[in-house]
Amino acid sequence: MKFKSAQNILMSAIQTVEGAVATKTTLPILSNILLEAHNGKLIFSSTDLDIGIIYTADSEIIEDGTITIPAKRFSDIVKELPEGEITVTVRKNYNMIIDCGSCSFRLIGLPKEEFPAIPKFSNKECVVLEQQLLKKILKKVSFAMSRDETRYVLNGTLFYIKNKILRLVATDGRRLALTEIKIPLNVDKKEAIIPIKTINELNKILKDEGEVKIYFSDNQVAFELNNTTIISRLIEGEFPNYEQVIPKEKAKDDTAKIKIEKSKFLAAIKRASLFTSPDSQSIKLDVFKNKLVISKMTPDIGEVKDEISMDYKGNELTVGFNPYYILDVLKNLQEEHVDFELLNAEKPGVFRENLVNENGFYVYIVLPMQLA
Repeated sequence: MKFKSAQNILMSAIQTVEGAVATKTTLPILSNILLEAHNGKLIFSSTDLDIGIIYTADSEIIEDGTITIPAKRFSDIVKELPEGEITVTVRKNYNMIIDCGSCSFRLIGLPKEEFPAIPKFSNKECVVLEQQLLKKILKKVSFAMSRDETRYVLNGTLFYIKNKILRLVATDGRRLALTEIKIPLNVDKKEAIIPIKTINELNKILKDEGEVKIYFSDNQVAFELNNTTIISRLIEGEFPNYEQVIPKEKAKDDTAKIKIEKSKFLAAIKRASLFTSPDSQSIKLDVFKNKLVISKMTPDIGEVKDEISMDYKGNELTVGFNPYYILDVLKNLQEEHVDFELLNAEKPGVFRENLVNENGFYVYIVLPMQLA
């Protein structure tokens, strides 16, 4: 096996597939990247048995062949090499020689036969979307995924497709984000919970141009985009009945709706969050007629109070929220002025946004917290 490639091309390929390399494993081969050189292409593959990533790079293939090599060591070497052409040669006993200018490395690899096979998804029905669109709507929900491994079914994002509708939902039990758009496709109903690791890798590689093809099977999903394919197991189990917790949208003149300037609201919440602690995470919102007071008092630390003007005609109330749950959604809303629905101190707060350009809508629900 022998090939020549630019340093930046090799680095880009390694960084793309590194996300599926197993860091803690009893199978040493899962810490390796599989390299295959044939038909004028250089193919990089990695897997931790739950997710696999395949990247195809254009390189000058001098001699076909395959090898698996330690991912971190290979990445560290290529990262430190100067920009320019790198020549890689695999000799007997899987010795890889990496030459660049006056510098030369020898790295010991393993045969391909020990590397797990990554499933293929060819000749199956797929959903085709613009990458920019998927990137945008995924960003609006993925932050709400649970990181609590005891609630495994929430450790991912629900993809639901039916009747030319694509809906993405994520929740950690304390907040829920949902986005729904119309798509110009009429495919069979699909419902799949895609794991958090797969979603995070997908967020990294989605671009602002080009298409992404999504393939579904009974227990796996594949995303094909640019020169990359991500194949992942699905989370087994039933996603919670999220539709019953979403309040019906009231009339536009609903008195429970706060209309407020997003940038001022976000800045005030951020300032109040500075005084939270592990033992006291909630901040206080005092809602008055046309005035919102955001405050936080923490013993042994101090106190902060911020006042913002707003448009509100409902009943005065006091409610507590985790500030980071509010900050997460405000960063993802597009409008300069946002609507924040508050019925009372016990009911969840609701943010809504019409996605005009995407022909859809967005809903974010956050549960209140008890005030200390």
